[in-house]
Amino acid sequence: MNGMPVESQDEVARRVLRRLLLLRNITVLGASAGIFIASHFFHVGLSMEPLMITLSLLLGLNLLTWLRLKSVFVISNTEIFLQMLLDIAGFTSLFYFTGGAANPFIWFYLLPLIIAATILPRAYTWFMATLTIACYSGLFFYHVPLPHQSMHHDGDFQVHVFGMWLGFVISAGFVAVIIVGMAHNLRERDRKLADAREQVLKNERLVALGTLAAGAAHELGTPLGTMAILIAELQREHGDNSHSGLHRKLDILSKQINRCKEALSVLSATAGAGRAESGHRMPVAAYLDGVIHEWRTQHTEARLVSRIETGPDHDIIAERSLSQALINVLNNAADASPDDVRIDAKWTATTLSLEISDNGPGLSADIHEQLGKTPVTTKTGGLGVGLFLAHATLQRLGGNLAIENRDQGGTIVRITIPLLTDQV
Repeated sequence: MNGMPVESQDEVARRVLRRLLLLRNITVLGASAGIFIASHFFHVGLSMEPLMITLSLLLGLNLLTWLRLKSVFVISNTEIFLQMLLDIAGFTSLFYFTGGAANPFIWFYLLPLIIAATILPRAYTWFMATLTIACYSGLFFYHVPLPHQSMHHDGDFQVHVFGMWLGFVISAGFVAVIIVGMAHNLRERDRKLADAREQVLKNERLVALGTLAAGAAHELGTPLGTMAILIAELQREHGDNSHSGLHRKLDILSKQINRCKEALSVLSATAGAGRAESGHRMPVAAYLDGVIHEWRTQHTEARLVSRIETGPDHDIIAERSLSQALINVLNNAADASPDDVRIDAKWTATTLSLEISDNGPGLSADIHEQLGKTPVTTKTGGLGVGLFLAHATLQRLGGNLAIENRDQGGTIVRITIPLLTDQV
């Protein structure tokens, strides 16, 4: 994985721009309310014309931002940074005409700095910090003083305290809504990136297993062909009826060799075949009957209880890889408790649900945690790839595999497989 897709970056940028739009609206409303309260309740004489012009420009910037969000062009970090610079210019204009550094809302300079530190590269953040410090420092010397008129010092202090209180209320709401939302988006993006990395690692293991399988199929083809020829010769040499026991055993060997050849043909098939090419449409009930029958021919000594809830006729893509995945799960259940294997099946119009349970010893916590992520095994001499490949196959087909220990002992594997719908 070389990096995050452009679409994902653009989506994150759009969410940030929407929050900037919300923040700017809150700023305009808050500044308008503060100007109204200061002029009508505390009788502070303010330069209304430049203040209204500044608020109008901020509203105009919000209109352009809203139109920008409607467009299909990609939004970059630089564009977000430029919008935040315009916000700082708006703050500076408002503070300049409302007392400069003495304005109790001067801390608003922290808002774009917090956003920059949260979402933008380090260079943008440092530039933003330098600019806000310069603007704050300049307002100490260059600003329009607030005329006190008939207000006494105590009244002036009350205005400042009220402004500090209102500023705290706004800042608390800002942190709760804006910053928390941005942090959630970043955590969600990190989670998706981690899932993508894990999927890449799983795909690399599958490619490695596929390469080894193709090599094994090539190596085993010759000895299996030789054994088939020898069995055919033995059957011809002992064709009389006096060797019925030998004929029965040779037939069994021949069938087992044919099974091995069929499995090797699947392993050596072209990798990456699509679902439509590697499978065919088939009714769910008939497909399940075929899988169970195939498994029973391989495990004649195991006891399997199947319960298939016959529902409306729906079809499934009968892929060989899917069949092998289900057989692998049944094999594991039979290895754990050959006398007690159960499969329950039911389906809706869109999903086939299977439960395969056994009465074995169950799984340890360590193995349970690794299932589906890496090949693991609890069997002596086992390679541990059965459940790993089954999980990968079901995931590729849009299904899912979950395994857990049963309260009464043993394990239960829950499998969901999407079915074909009229839209397919």
